[in-house]
Amino acid sequence: MATIERVAIHRRSIPLRRPFVTAVRTALAVDVLLVEVGDSDGRHGWGEAPTSWRVTGESVEGVTAAINGPLREAVVGASCDDPSAAGDALERAAVRNSSARMALECALFDLAAQASGVTLARYLGATTSAVRTDVTLSAVRSASDEADLLRAALEYVEAGFDTLKVKVGAGGDDVRTLVDLRRAVGPQVSLRVDANQGWTPQRALEVIGALEDAHVDLEFVEQPVHRDDLDGLAFVTHRCPTPVMADESVWTRRDLREILRDRAADMVNIKLAKTGGLREALALHRAARDAGLGVIVGCMAESHVGVGSAAALAAVVDSQSSRALAHDLDGGLLLTRSPVRGGVGYEGPRVEMGRLPGAGIVDLDDAP
Repeated sequence: MATIERVAIHRRSIPLRRPFVTAVRTALAVDVLLVEVGDSDGRHGWGEAPTSWRVTGESVEGVTAAINGPLREAVVGASCDDPSAAGDALERAAVRNSSARMALECALFDLAAQASGVTLARYLGATTSAVRTDVTLSAVRSASDEADLLRAALEYVEAGFDTLKVKVGAGGDDVRTLVDLRRAVGPQVSLRVDANQGWTPQRALEVIGALEDAHVDLEFVEQPVHRDDLDGLAFVTHRCPTPVMADESVWTRRDLREILRDRAADMVNIKLAKTGGLREALALHRAARDAGLGVIVGCMAESHVGVGSAAALAAVVDSQSSRALAHDLDGGLLLTRSPVRGGVGYEGPRVEMGRLPGAGIVDLDDAP
């Protein structure tokens, strides 16, 4: 029986293809923090810990300390056969630290899938090896920003993307931008918007109402209000025909129960950096599905490693859904390169997971 012998952290800074603007920040590169777990049979499992002060409250330094301290102690010497049990141990070892736990737990699931000789998606119960993703367009703050957005949107549509997600709430004229975008891409492209908590409930109703009146035909509006304002989220959901998705408001099943109490959202965006890994993410998906909520799987500012774990989860969601939506897994697509060899790849809007066992990662890329 193989056991966990080694945990190593690798750090890379990878530039973005273009600046990424949201209601809360502007990014030019992604600080990638990878975790490699080695077992006694010579296998290597991979995970990633995305960091964001504004979302998970974790820094690179804090994640490094958690992994090199209590989380490493919780898994070294443990069996590779039961990643769910190891996930329990990680949860007991450190309160919160969800991104740090995500990285280690995903690496352990990768190892278990490799030991079973199947892909990570298959190990989790999926019946497909590819999922569909949207692509995210930066928030608009000026007329020149809008021109850049429209140009990028048309390039993505020409490349085969049929779902575009627009960041809003950064101070620009979001209504005009989305009306112009709908006119530019036509009715066949699905449009969704993400306010990243940038609106008050009343402002959300005003903007969504204006978009409805202009027949922009949004697929959904994501996290229109502050994550803790569940009353405000319910206020918007109950008053607008456009579906409302909770993102920052839902981390685990505990948060989902609060959402369901007043049916504060129609959909949820599941992210491994919030759930702390695949174990809770799978349970959250089941609970949301059973409650009749729509589900997509998303990512943060992550590379192909984190996206690979999330794509395996998304494949499970698609396998158990009568209508598979485009997920929100374009993190790797926005980077200039992958930090690893192997793993997931992009074919237009398709995230391809390949056929190698586990996450399919061969090794760390040589570039710093």
